[in-house]
Amino acid sequence: MKDLQSGFKLLSTCRGVSPSPRSDHAAAVHAERYLLIFGGGSHATCFGDLHVLDLQTMEWSRPAQQGEAPTPRSGHAGVTIGENWFIVGGGDNKSGASESVVLNMSTLSWSVIASVEGRVPLASEGLSLVVSSYNGEDVLVAFGGYNGRYNNEINLLKPSHKSTLQQKTVEAPLPGSLSAVNNATTRDIESEVSQEGRVREIAMDNVSPGSKVEVNNEHIIATLKSEKEELEASLNKEKLQTQQLRQELSEAESRNTDLHKELQSDRGQLQAEQSRCFKLEVDVAELRQKLQTLETLQKELELLQRQKAASEQASTNAKRQSSGGVWGWLAGSPQEKDDDSP
Repeated sequence: MKDLQSGFKLLSTCRGVSPSPRSDHAAAVHAERYLLIFGGGSHATCFGDLHVLDLQTMEWSRPAQQGEAPTPRSGHAGVTIGENWFIVGGGDNKSGASESVVLNMSTLSWSVIASVEGRVPLASEGLSLVVSSYNGEDVLVAFGGYNGRYNNEINLLKPSHKSTLQQKTVEAPLPGSLSAVNNATTRDIESEVSQEGRVREIAMDNVSPGSKVEVNNEHIIATLKSEKEELEASLNKEKLQTQQLRQELSEAESRNTDLHKELQSDRGQLQAEQSRCFKLEVDVAELRQKLQTLETLQKELELLQRQKAASEQASTNAKRQSSGGVWGWLAGSPQEKDDDSP
C-alpha cells in the first residue's frame, strides 16, 4: 500500500478473481464491509455480472444470486436505501435497458421494479439517480441520459417499505425546481419489500392536478417549429455535403481513370523493358561462351608459341654445332671423338 499525492491510497493486490477491466459500472457498499460491483462495459462488450469485495479480508467473490439477473448494461445509475440497491437505466450499445431493478443486498435477490418500452429517459445511458424525500417518503429522482438523443426529463420513483401495498396519488404540487423543467414526466412507482426480500411493484401515471406538468400549446408549437427549422437546416447541410461528396467522388473517379491509363502505359513499358532485359541476358550468355572459347584459344596459342620457341632454339643450337665442325676440318684440326666412341 502506498500513498498517492491526491491523498488516496492504492491497495495492494486483492485475493480471489477480480472483475475484468471495465468502466460505466455501478458500485455500492453494504454493511460498511462489502463492496458490490455490477455491470459496466469494456470496448464493445457489456457485462451483467455481480462481484463482491470483502473490505476486511480484501477478497473478491462472485456469490450465487436469486431471482432473474438483470440484462448486461453499462452507463446505468444506482443508489441504496437500507438493504436495497436500486439500479436504473443503462444500455448495451444497441438499445437502452428497459427494466429498472432492485437487489436486496442481504439475500442477493433481484427483482424488477419497473419496465418501459421504446426510447424513454428511464432506458438511457449516463442518467443520474439520487435519493430525496417527497411528502415524507423516500423517492428516487432520475434526470437526463442519452438514448439516441440527450434528455432533460425528470422521473420520480417512489419505493414503499410498508408491509402492505397501497396505491397512492401525490396531491401536493411538485417543487418549483422540478415543475419548471419542460417536458418532464412524473411517475410514482410504489414497491413493497417483504421480510423475505421479495419486491412487488405497481406503476401508475400521476393524475393529480397539482403534480401534473402543464404544457403550453404555444410553447409546443414554437418548439416544434424550432425543431423543424433545425431539421431543415440539417437537411440542407446534409444535401450540401452530399453534393460535395458526389463532386469529390466524380473527381476521384476521373483521377482513377487517369491513373489506370498511366498504369497500363507503365505496364507496357515494363513489358518492353523485361523483353529487352531478356535479350540482354541472352547476349551476355553468348558473350560469356565466346569468352570461354577465347580463353581456350589463348591457352592453345601460348602452348604453340612455347613449342615454336623451343623448336627455334633447338634449330639454332644445331646450326651452331654444324658450323663449328666445318671450320675445324678446314683448319686441319681433327674432329674430337665422343667419349663413348671406341
